[in-house]
This record gives sequence, C-alpha cells and structure tokens, in this order.
Amino acid sequence: MRTKILAAVLVVGLTGDARTDSAAVYTNPVLAGDYPDPSIIRVGKDYWATATSSEWGPQFPILHSRDLVNWRIVGAVFPKRPAWAVANFWAPEISEYQGRYFIYYVGRKKDGPLSVAVATADKPEGPYTDQGPLVTQEDGSIDPMAVTVEKDERWLIWKEDGNSRKRPTIIWAKQLSGDGTKLVGEMKELVRNDSPWEGAVVEGPFVLRRGDWFYLFYSGSGCCGRGCAYALGVARSRALPGPWEKNPANPILSGNEHWKCPGHGSIVTDERLRHFLLYHAYDAETFVYTGREMLLDEVKFGDDGWPTINDGKGPSAVAPSPLGITQTQKEYSFFDDFTSEHLGAGWQWPQANEPSIRLDAANGGQLVLAPTSEHASDTVGAVVARATTSGDYEATTVVDTRGLKLGAFAGLSAFGDPANALGLAVGEGKAVVWQREKNQRKIVAEMDGVIWPSVYLRLMARGGNHFQFAVSPDGRDWKPVGETAEGGYLPPWDRSVRVALTVGGVVGVEARFNSFRIESSAR
Repeated sequence: MRTKILAAVLVVGLTGDARTDSAAVYTNPVLAGDYPDPSIIRVGKDYWATATSSEWGPQFPILHSRDLVNWRIVGAVFPKRPAWAVANFWAPEISEYQGRYFIYYVGRKKDGPLSVAVATADKPEGPYTDQGPLVTQEDGSIDPMAVTVEKDERWLIWKEDGNSRKRPTIIWAKQLSGDGTKLVGEMKELVRNDSPWEGAVVEGPFVLRRGDWFYLFYSGSGCCGRGCAYALGVARSRALPGPWEKNPANPILSGNEHWKCPGHGSIVTDERLRHFLLYHAYDAETFVYTGREMLLDEVKFGDDGWPTINDGKGPSAVAPSPLGITQTQKEYSFFDDFTSEHLGAGWQWPQANEPSIRLDAANGGQLVLAPTSEHASDTVGAVVARATTSGDYEATTVVDTRGLKLGAFAGLSAFGDPANALGLAVGEGKAVVWQREKNQRKIVAEMDGVIWPSVYLRLMARGGNHFQFAVSPDGRDWKPVGETAEGGYLPPWDRSVRVALTVGGVVGVEARFNSFRIESSAR
C-alpha cells in the first residue's frame, strides 16, 4: 500500500466542540480566505450565508453556523454554472419570504451586460433552481437584495453600474411579483453617489427595517485591489421610495490598522433582536493575497436613531461572542486524502473551464483530474484549487506519475487566474517551474532525472507573494527547483491567490493525485 502524507484534518469553524461562556469572545475574520460580499439570514437557531465566487466554480458557497462566529462550507448554490450567464458571479443575497428561500445574484449575459437574476429553494441549503435574469440595464445591474415592506409587498433593491462607464451610480428599487421572481411597477431611485467619500460608487445595498424607519446600508468608493478605499455608509427614510437622508457621520465603517477597505455586507437579527453585520475586508498584513475575508460586527443604534459599528473605530479585532459561544481555535490548514465519495466543499475550479474530476477510492484514495479536449494542450488545462488563508504557508501534493502520458505535466500552482499563475509541474522525467503573466508563459527553472513513480511537490509561500518550489521522492528528502519566485502580479483585482492542482499538455491526459495538504501560519 502506498504511503500517505499524515496530517490532522484541520477545518476552520467546526461547531461541535464549542462551549457557552458569558465572557466568550471571537476574533475577526469569522471565516478566513476569499469570501467577498457575504449575505446572511437566520432560520430558527441556524444561520445561513453565501458569498461572491466571481470567476471560480461552483457558484456561490453555502455557509452554515449555529452561533455567528464558527462557520463551515456545506455546499454551493449552483454545482453547475447557470446556462444564461458566462462570467462575473457576484453578490449573492440570500433571503426568506413566505417559507421559500431566494438567492438574488449577479452574472454576465453572453455578449451582454451584467444582470441581476434569482434562484429559489424550499430549504436555505438548497437545492436551488435558477429562475434566470430579472433586470438587465445597459450600464449593468448588480448587487441585488430584497426587502419586505408589507406582508404582501416585497421590493428588489439593486445598483445600476454607471461607474463602469464613468456615469453616476444609482441604487434603484422596484416591486417584486408575489412569487419573488419577476419585477412589476415603476423603478424608484433611492440614492446616488453625491458625497465626496463615495467617489464614483454607491453599491452593495442592504435595507433594514427598524421601527418606523428604513435604513439603507451601502458601500462607497473603490472596492478592490491595492488601490481600494471602500467604506460603509447609511441613509434612512420613513418610506422605502424615500426621500432618503444620508447620515452626516458617513462613513460609519472605515478601515483601521487591522483591516482595510471594509464593506458590502448584510445584517441579521438574532433572537434577542440585536443586529449583526456580516461583511468583508482585507487583512492589513496579507491584503490582496488572501482576499476579502468574512468579518462580523454588531450594529448598535444611538438615541439619535443612527446606527454605529464598533464605536466608529473600524472593524473589530476582538469582540464579545454574540451568543456566548466560544469560537473554536481557528486553524488555517487543510488536508485531503481523496478517500471520500465526492470532492469536498471548498474545492473550486475556473468557472469557464470545469475539468473532469473523480475520486478513486479503490487505489487508497486518489483525485483523478483531466482537462476537456478543448483545453488539453494547455499545461494548466485542468485546475482545482483551494483558497489561501494566510500569507505564509506550505502546500504539498503527491503525483502518481505512472499513468502520465508522454507530453503531459501535472503539478502544484500559486494560481491567480488562467492568465496569471506560477507553478511546479512534473512530466517526461523532469520537474519544471513555469510562470504565466498576462497570458505570457515562460519556463523559470528545470530539473532532470525526476523519474520516481510517486513525486512529492512542495510550494512554500512567504508574505503572500514569494514562492519556492521543491520535489521529493519520499516527502522527506526535498530538492529545490529554481530560486524564489516573485508572484506579486498574481491576484486579480477582485480575487486572491489560490493553491491549485494542475494537469495538461496533451489530448487524453489525466493525472492522479494521492493527497493534498496546506499548512498555514496562524495569524
């Protein structure tokens, strides 16, 4: 029997051993890694959330918690990409109405603009049925959410993406049909970008009804990347169509020494009628390399009726646990020996290039990965990946080279997107470090004599953007391949670096991986 890498299975946010403690605290993030634009609902004592998946499939993770601070991935809204859309899977907003569950989300039509669509389900965890687009404007329609005004009156709120064409951005509202899958009546403008701090953008709306007021929480300025300046503001009105009054204290949530560019979240009300904002921000240290991570903070209302978050100090580093449940020690590591029947939740692939994936338990557990014939000649024709949760980590995998065809290469990669990646691959008796930047590929280093039946591959990351690769015949005697490579170019503007398994090079190729492991440094 072949040797496996031995490691504990470490999962972020397990809830089984949490305990109640009136003095319990939690630390942000409540879920590490790339989970932008999170949305949340409460169903009884359970909390359900989802988040942007952008150019990664499957679309929109389904997240579950019993206490708001310990989260786990339990599935995805769309195991297969919706047929009408081709890209830009953003801002899914989960909601409940009359016993049905809705996820309003964004996708891009083929040869068309960004559109708002909806999927429905009988349970918050799904399965969801796509109902297709609701609204498509010339400038693009994004960031939807639904709010109930009266028992039988429900409205969709969304942003017209005018800033994409250097026009004003407007947050609109329009009434939904009784089944929540169509729009009826006239559009109403709620707010637009007219305050200096908002820059070219108002977006990510969420409407909370409290007493006689509607509160419109929204984000302004640049959301993403190294030049981001995101922050969160609020407006209020006695009626949904308005008029809306913006808080003179805006923005009410800005970055601080711990977290950069916070925004785009939704609010859930617990059983004690307290309000909690689930939102995203960049870690000030790991920044774009770990992406926009999932944070939680309580929203409190003052005597003047305006809300505040963490007393205006920005995202909290440590805060009292909402339900008095101890946050389990967050581990930033992951291990998979591929002995399950199906690939576990949290694995992803480029949404425009879903590979062939199967697990082979008969051989002691192997992931069998193959590209489609369309992408087979590409060295990274097939990709499956995990989000990174730290800037410092070590990733390893074991490739069974005995079945690799001539011309095929299987490997391990620091992966931004198909046009920007950096990796180590083995095939034809050699190990190759390759780089792809703006879709221009080059070989960085090569090592001959790699003719072992099982090849261990290692990627070591430091600071999120410095990578060293190595190979081994046994997982103990490591041989470096090339020098430290710089990967600061890797993260796309709206995503993070991921660690990927790759295969390609020739038609009919498939690769067998015996295990996959990431050991990350805790923050």
